[in-house]
Amino acid sequence: MERRELLKMIALATGSAFIGGELFLAGCKNAPSIGGDTFSEADITFLDEVAETILPRTKTPGAKDAAVGAFMTVMVNDCYDKKDQKTFHEGIKKLDEACEKTHKAGFMKATPEQRTSLLTTLDKEAKDYQKSKKDGEPSHYFTMMKQLTLLGFFTSKPGATEALRHKAVPGKYDGNYPYKKGDRAWAE
Repeated sequence: MERRELLKMIALATGSAFIGGELFLAGCKNAPSIGGDTFSEADITFLDEVAETILPRTKTPGAKDAAVGAFMTVMVNDCYDKKDQKTFHEGIKKLDEACEKTHKAGFMKATPEQRTSLLTTLDKEAKDYQKSKKDGEPSHYFTMMKQLTLLGFFTSKPGATEALRHKAVPGKYDGNYPYKKGDRAWAE
């Protein structure tokens, strides 16, 4: 799967263009203007649990198996502009506060059912927000988390090889492959 195809798939699944997509397509250059707050180990664990709620382990690996929380931190730091980084960091707190308000327990102490219920509500809220937001306004924090969960999982080894059907590029490199004048070049 190519990067552009994956970004289109994520945009369809989340109802929003991929946040940080321009830098991702350019190779996530860590330019001096990019960077932000650091993530703690607790943040990474929290993000792993959010991602695992979105893509739980079943007969196939879940998001935690792919270390999606750590992936998110790299993408936010390397591929998001400062405004989106700030939204993402604030979103971690907002998500936990919303869980506390709704279920009288922080996200880490909530049951799987409470977590799913909260994220379903936030997903609807994020889609409504995306429809009404004006140009220049940051995306909803949950849209960012969901997009990075999908991207991180399906581009990881467990996601690409155990959750999706994976066919390695067939054949091997043969620098001495016979060539006849007029043969077409290989497309793959």
